[in-house]
Amino acid sequence: MSESLRIVFAGTPEFAAEHLKALLDTPHQIIAVYSQPDRPAGRGQKLTPSPVKQLALQHDIPVYQPQTLRDPVAQAELAALKPDLMVVVAYGLILPQVVLDIPRLGCINSHASLLPRWRGAAPIQRAVEAGDAESGVTVMQMEAGLDTGPMLLKVSTPISAEDTGGSLHDRLATLGPQAVIAAISGLAAGNLVGEVQDDSLATYAHKLNKDEARLDWNRPATELERLVRAFHPWPICHSTLNGEALKVHAAALGEGSGAPGTIIAADKSGLTVACGAGALRLTRLQLPGGKALNFSDLYNSRREQFAPGLVLGQ
Repeated sequence: MSESLRIVFAGTPEFAAEHLKALLDTPHQIIAVYSQPDRPAGRGQKLTPSPVKQLALQHDIPVYQPQTLRDPVAQAELAALKPDLMVVVAYGLILPQVVLDIPRLGCINSHASLLPRWRGAAPIQRAVEAGDAESGVTVMQMEAGLDTGPMLLKVSTPISAEDTGGSLHDRLATLGPQAVIAAISGLAAGNLVGEVQDDSLATYAHKLNKDEARLDWNRPATELERLVRAFHPWPICHSTLNGEALKVHAAALGEGSGAPGTIIAADKSGLTVACGAGALRLTRLQLPGGKALNFSDLYNSRREQFAPGLVLGQ
């Protein structure tokens, strides 16, 4: 490694914590960590520090949690740290130009997509939902725009027909840190040149919400099958049956046709529901107050609840 850099790390969720963990094993100095303010979590809605903050505290690294980086006081605090580089991973706050200009080598970002595909908040889930053949991590030099900066380094991985938002997230969380470490070495040595993104190829990965996880049975089964995988483990696709909520944790393409939402078959292999085109076989479900179960287990005890002819989503 060409030199040991003074690095400020900014990140919030588990994906970012994996990057920080890897950086702590390098000769670089992590002089401070920035993370989002503690948020209420769990049933008790107790204020909970982010995974990144928890990791930083375990390693006695000072943690800063400004509400915004547009505040001159927060900017002065950061400048006083005299960082060589700022590494940003899923931080969740906008970095204004004055902040981007503080570190000697600027700010780099590890983004969970093959840019310019999927800029924005939920690139992992959107890639699965869209049926993309591959995903990856792009390390870029940050600009004031959202995920628009020059690309320094890319690593890719195929998206399999079994991948969920969760499994792809976990794979990218192991690929990303190594890419960041390689990019830092290149920047420190001065031999890494960014490639400008083609804005005409950019797509925006909107933040996930629970409303769009509601299964619209008028859509083709192929789209719904991808949605179920993309939205697992959050926000989990859902519908209703007999007036009760029904969470769908896993599904596969089924056979048959009928009016959208109608149960056309139920057996140990799953609950087959007609869609706008084709059919979806629901293989793992969760009923109100219960835990997620394979359909074969539900079918044994509640066969009458899943009789063919009943309609989901009414």
